[in-house]
Amino acid sequence: MAHRRRPQLAGWVEPTGPASGRPDDKLREPIDDLRRSDGFRKLSPSYGLAKAALRTTSGVPAAAFPRPPVKKFVFIFLLLIIGPLAVSTVNYLLGDRRGNWQLADRSSAGLLAKASDHPDALIRVYAARTVRWRGIFAVHTWIVVKERGAPRYSRYDYTAWGDPIREDGFAADGRWFGAVPEAVVSVDGERAEHLIPKIRSVIESYKFRAYGDYIPWPGPNSNTFTQAVLDAVPELRSVLPPTAIGKDYPYRGEWFGLTPSRTGAFVSIGGYLGLTVGWIEGIELNFFGGVLGLDIRRPALKFPGIGRLGMSLQ
Repeated sequence: MAHRRRPQLAGWVEPTGPASGRPDDKLREPIDDLRRSDGFRKLSPSYGLAKAALRTTSGVPAAAFPRPPVKKFVFIFLLLIIGPLAVSTVNYLLGDRRGNWQLADRSSAGLLAKASDHPDALIRVYAARTVRWRGIFAVHTWIVVKERGAPRYSRYDYTAWGDPIREDGFAADGRWFGAVPEAVVSVDGERAEHLIPKIRSVIESYKFRAYGDYIPWPGPNSNTFTQAVLDAVPELRSVLPPTAIGKDYPYRGEWFGLTPSRTGAFVSIGGYLGLTVGWIEGIELNFFGGVLGLDIRRPALKFPGIGRLGMSLQ
């Protein structure tokens, strides 16, 4: 009586040799024919799939399969960081800020009228390139306020020498060791009069006020101090320029949360790396203090070293 065997699935190895108990050649031919038959393919779908895959990949070089262009993204990112810094370096080398900083001009830049000629309340935040080679990367910021009818302006800086918080150590609109300041926040009249008490309260309670608290990078520094004031007075709806290194230092100890304007969110790794997304703040990527980003509300691009390209902050 003939012995009928059922078809074997792909991958099954036919026993051969004397141990099999039957001749090799006579049995292999019908088995090979069976494997090539349509019925066998229906019984073994994996056979068809494997064969199709072999047809697809056989002889095709690995380069034909696209891979995520990670290297290209990294190159573009580094170019956007290094390129602007190179431009800022050239501007520094060709400028006149390499002289003796101790003899540099710190007189009024003529941005403010005499206090007696301006009776209304006033708030200003100024930014100017910082001293020597550091100016390639960063600006120094400070705050100026004046109540209605006050006979003089009050200027607040956060510095690296002595007690960090200095009041009226320099002319209110003075050059910062030769660098002419730019106003990044300007508020006058009743609105300023309403907000000045909040500003003074933040300055009086700022916790990094002891000798030695100042840390140039990543903070707390002068820009951390100014940012803390702006954060406490969201009614100003203002931000510091991307060259204000230290503004992203988490002075409150919070590494993530809502932005001060409550229009977005932020995450920060100790001020070294971070991301901020908000309507007021825009989109900012903090890369070791340098900021790369986009301002949608006041259309502009933000670059490390050179700052904003587009509409001004005012």
